[in-house]
Amino acid sequence: MTAPISDVAVLSPELVAAISTLARQSPDAADTPPLSEQALLRLTAGPPVRHLVYQQAYQEESTLLGYAQLEPGEHTCSVELVATDPLVATELLEAAGRLVDPASLRLWAHGRNSVAAQAGMQAGWQPVRTLLQLRVSLDELELGEPRLPDGVSIRPFRPGFDEQAWLAVNARAFAAHPEQGRWTLADLEDRLAAPWFDSAGFLLAVRADGQLLGYHWTKVHTETPEPMGEVYVLGVDPDAQGLSLGRALLVAGLRYLRERDLGTVLLYVEADNTPARALYEGLGFTVFARDIQFAAG
Repeated sequence: MTAPISDVAVLSPELVAAISTLARQSPDAADTPPLSEQALLRLTAGPPVRHLVYQQAYQEESTLLGYAQLEPGEHTCSVELVATDPLVATELLEAAGRLVDPASLRLWAHGRNSVAAQAGMQAGWQPVRTLLQLRVSLDELELGEPRLPDGVSIRPFRPGFDEQAWLAVNARAFAAHPEQGRWTLADLEDRLAAPWFDSAGFLLAVRADGQLLGYHWTKVHTETPEPMGEVYVLGVDPDAQGLSLGRALLVAGLRYLRERDLGTVLLYVEADNTPARALYEGLGFTVFARDIQFAAG
């Protein structure tokens, strides 16, 4: 029997709400949500993003059992999914493989025990990338004043003024990163318009002449059982390497989050990013969870 999967060009508001609810209600969603922030923002996007909706009809009612999102990239197509069980996840993954070249698919599985990970492994797919979630208790950190180079100061991001400068530095800082370094103005504006955004926690390191050298964008999670802080994005312009700005910005952001009376801070880092891991782990961050990207074997 054909799986009840629909390829929907644009999701209705009702489906967006239902998918968001399914994601929130997934096991371990508070620690490792099954859909990334990017995927949640793309729920309202149209082509080239593709939406696969798995609904089970009963009489005149239909129940949402799963959802997969395909976002084509330059060489690969990223897939994220949420489902009530591994069988539904497997059928969504098979449906994705019928829509695009299966060799181009890259499945993100958020959390080791996610149904996406189970579907990927059952299909014989192989891990090709690992994103670590690190955490630390702010109460255990000894944070002195950030040590800034002469002529450099830290100020908050100014919406309507700093966007282009930030995008330029972000692109240079993450030139080799397949997602972060390709942010557009629309990607940035989506975050600036989010309910959680607070410019006071978006810290920029600038020279006296206004040149942007680096930044630490923090985030506060209020949807978790206890509010937590996040090192959302930390970046330094390659031309400013060697000034120890990364550590100074990290400390400044952590001090800001501690002033918000938050007990825990999380962040995400590529498992093979040795310099970044050394910076974070040197301050006491440890591995809490792993997101794994799978590719067809």
